[in-house]
Amino acid sequence: MADKPEEMSFEEALKRLEALVAELERGELSLEESVRAYEEGVRLVRRCEKLLAEAEARIRTLGDEGESADEGN
Repeated sequence: MADKPEEMSFEEALKRLEALVAELERGELSLEESVRAYEEGVRLVRRCEKLLAEAEARIRTLGDEGESADEGN
């Protein structure tokens, strides 16, 4: 598993984000620990959004290529 959000796969980032949410919901962290967890969570959300956007762009490209091939027939 990657340590830095920017190196994580979507699945790794989502799993870590879920773990952070669970920690925050328990309410056992200090204020400083909560702020750090929140900051990490924001980075993880951004990573997930980026990976989803990239996947969506790839799928659109594949769809566009398929439509172009269909128009040629």
